[in-house]
Amino acid sequence: MATGQSTVDAGDVSQVPAPRANGHKQPGKRPFQGHHRGPAKHRRKEKTAQEGSHDEVLLADVQALLASQKIADEAENGAAEEAVALPEEGSEIELEVVELSSTGDGLAKQRGSDHIYVVPFSIPGDTVKAKVHRHNRDDGYTAADFISVVKPSPLRDDARIQCRYFAKCSGCQFQMLDYAEQLRIKRNIVVKAYRNFSQLPPELVPEVLDTIGSPLQYGYRTKLTPHFDGPKGNPRRGPKKAHQEMPPFGFTPKNTRQVMDIEDCPIATEAVRKGLADERARLAVEYGKYTKGATILLRESTKRVPKASPTDTTEPPEGTPSTALRVETDTHTDFKTCITDQNATSTEYIDSFVFTNPAGAFFQNNNSILSPFTAYIRSHILPPADPSAAKPPKKPIRYLIDAYSGSGLFTITQAALFPGGSIGIDIAEKSIAFARRNAALNGLREDQCRFIAADAPQLFRSVSAYDPDETVVVLDPPRKGCDAGFLRQLLRFAPRRVVYVSCNVHTQARDVGVLVRGLEGEGEGEGEGKGQNGGEGDKKGGGARYEIESIRGFDFFPQTGHVEGVAILNRVDA
Repeated sequence: MATGQSTVDAGDVSQVPAPRANGHKQPGKRPFQGHHRGPAKHRRKEKTAQEGSHDEVLLADVQALLASQKIADEAENGAAEEAVALPEEGSEIELEVVELSSTGDGLAKQRGSDHIYVVPFSIPGDTVKAKVHRHNRDDGYTAADFISVVKPSPLRDDARIQCRYFAKCSGCQFQMLDYAEQLRIKRNIVVKAYRNFSQLPPELVPEVLDTIGSPLQYGYRTKLTPHFDGPKGNPRRGPKKAHQEMPPFGFTPKNTRQVMDIEDCPIATEAVRKGLADERARLAVEYGKYTKGATILLRESTKRVPKASPTDTTEPPEGTPSTALRVETDTHTDFKTCITDQNATSTEYIDSFVFTNPAGAFFQNNNSILSPFTAYIRSHILPPADPSAAKPPKKPIRYLIDAYSGSGLFTITQAALFPGGSIGIDIAEKSIAFARRNAALNGLREDQCRFIAADAPQLFRSVSAYDPDETVVVLDPPRKGCDAGFLRQLLRFAPRRVVYVSCNVHTQARDVGVLVRGLEGEGEGEGEGKGQNGGEGDKKGGGARYEIESIRGFDFFPQTGHVEGVAILNRVDA
C-alpha cells in the first residue's frame, strides 16, 4: 500500500477481524453435503466476495483441494464419494489438518469424509479439536473454531509461542512455527496467488524467489489500534448511559464481534507496548466518560540525536517526555515515544532518510524491514546490464514515476538514481504536503524530487513530457489493487519498466496478469494507436505488454499469514 495514503491500514492485522467466509456460489464445485437448515428467514444474509478478498482467496484454496480430492477419489474408487451428513453447528469434532490456506487457516477433514473444514491456528499434520461454527452451503466447506491440539504436527512447537492470547486474538496465526518455515509458507502464498489470480499460463510466470525475512520477528509493529465497545443496551436515539466499569480493551477474536481484553502485544515495539499499558491505565480511570465505543491510536515516533563518537552521552531534544525510551547505537541515540493523537506528526528513520506523517495516516508498520526493502528496490528498479553486445544499447532510464506515492517513500529513497528527476503522484493533498516536506527534510531539490496531487486514473496526463523509453513506474496501490482504467493508461503510456509493490499479492497477481497480456483487441478509447508519447512500447492495439523479470515476497508481518509482494516487469519490444 502506498506510504502515507489515507486509507484503512492494511497491515493492522492485530485488531481487524478476518472477514467471515461468504456464501457466494462458484461454478463447478462439489455440492454441499449436509442438512437443510430450515426456513430462509432464519438464514444469515450472504455477502459477495470481492476480488482478492479473504473470502475469495480462501475459496480458491478450498476449491483446489476439493478438485484434487475428487480426482483422487475417482482414481481410487471409480466414482465420487457418497454424501455424508455434517455435524450440527455448535458441536465439537476432531479433525486432521491436511493443508494450509493462503489466509493462514488450516484446511482439515474429519476421518472418513472429504468435506473441508477451515480451522484457524492449525497447521498441516495437526489433529485438532474444533467447534463447528458455520456450514457454508454453496461453497462446500465449514468454518470451525479452534479449541485445542489433540496430536501436534511435527512442524508445531508451542514453546515458540510468546503471546498468552495466541489462538484467541485474530492477529497472529504462526507463532508455533519456526521462522524459516513461516518464510517457506509465505513464498507458497505468492506462488498460489499467481496460479489462482493472474490468469497466465505457467510458462509466463518465473519461479517465485525466496521470501525476504524481517530482521525482527517480535517487537516490530510501530502501530496498533486497540478498541473498546460502548455500553450495552444504549438506545439508538436519546440519552445514553456511560460505562459503569472498565470495558474489555483490546482486539477482536476470530469469528466474533466481541472485543477481547488484551494487556500486551509482543509483536509491537517497546514504545507501542508501553503506550498500550498507559492507555489501559487511563481508561481504567476515565471509562465513565464514554457513552460510545472508541478506537485508540498507538503510533511510535522517533527523535534522533547524532553522536560524534560511540561513547558520547546524548541528551534528549527539548520537549521529549521523560518517559521516552532510549535506544543507543554507535552513530546516534533514538528517543522513542507513543503518539495517540491522530493529527499529531510522527517521525521515522530509514537509514539516513527521515519521514514525517500524520500519526493516523498510513505508513509501513515494520520499520525494521524498511532498510533491506528499500535497498532491494534500489538494486532492482533499473534494468540489469545487458551482456549481449549484439543488441544496440537502449536509452538509459532517467525518470521515476511513483504512483500512489503517499508521503514519498519510494520517490525519496530512490531519487538519487534518476538524473531526470523523480515524481510522486497521489490523490490525497495532505499526503502530498507531507511528501514535499519530507523531500526538503532529506535535502532534495524540486528538480530532483517533486510531488503533485492527481487522481491515479488521470496521472499520466501530468507526466506527458516524460519519454516512456526512459521511465520506470513504481506502483504501490491499496489492497484492492489498480483499477482497470489506470492499467489501460499505464499500458498506453508504456514505460520501459514497472516495479509493482503490493500488500495483497492476490490483487497484484491479477493486475500483473493484465500487464503481461496487454490490451490485445482493445483498439478504442483514449490513447489508441500511437498513444500519448509515441514510445516504442506503444504497440498496435492501444498499448504495450510486459514480461515478468522476477517476483519476490517480503515478510512485513512475522507470525501472521500476510506477505508483501514485489514484481519487476519489463516492456516487451518487438
